[in-house]
Amino acid sequence: MEESPDPPFVETYKNLFDTNILNEKHNDLFMVEECELPLINLHQLKYGDKFERQECKKKIAKASREWGFFQVVNHGVSPNILEEMRTEQVTLFKKTFNEKMNIDKSLNFSEGSYRWGTPTATCLRQISWSEAFHVPLSDVSKGFSSLSSTMEEFATTLSELAQELARLLAEELGDYNYKLDYFKETCLASTCYLRMNRYPACPISPQLFGLMPHTDSDFLTILHQDEIGGLQLFRDGKWISVKPNHEALIINIGDLFQVL
Repeated sequence: MEESPDPPFVETYKNLFDTNILNEKHNDLFMVEECELPLINLHQLKYGDKFERQECKKKIAKASREWGFFQVVNHGVSPNILEEMRTEQVTLFKKTFNEKMNIDKSLNFSEGSYRWGTPTATCLRQISWSEAFHVPLSDVSKGFSSLSSTMEEFATTLSELAQELARLLAEELGDYNYKLDYFKETCLASTCYLRMNRYPACPISPQLFGLMPHTDSDFLTILHQDEIGGLQLFRDGKWISVKPNHEALIINIGDLFQVL
């Protein structure tokens, strides 16, 4: 019998499934509207005239204040790299669960880079039905596989974009010199991560979370959502499903940036 790539969710959480019932009163959590995030064309920022660059900066600042999220196109990450990264990710997650549990050494990833589920879950609402590789950027250049080389190219381009956006946000949203210096001193390769996520189909209930509701505690998170979608955010008292845009990258202003 061929071994499954999926983590043993059902076996691991069997006791929770046997002793817990999902409350139908929480169905409002799953009534979501679809929306498009504010879309910023970075071509204007890089190649526009003075007026166009200023307008682009204002749009980014406005989206950051009002949404905490926005999406960017003409971001500098080539479609080829995005596709190569997606292909490598699919190949990696197709490996059997046991292979993924023991793959850290062969890829030169730090121990514990592969994660799945919620180890501390005590009820069904605390389960994240997903698996991920959470890789420090300092690990990315250590490997010699095609995955490692693709990750390195991908991460290098994203790091440049993150630095550019951080400078812009520091300029538009407050004390420029203080925020920029703080960002340079603390946002090093050793404190940044590249995360690959997979959300297997859940046979138990559509009410289980792929990833538990949360805020991102870091400075900036840059996401690439495939055509299937699944990203949701909470705004004005309701959940909103973010319409996929395969050409765009999604920027999330993290908790640490907001408190500076």
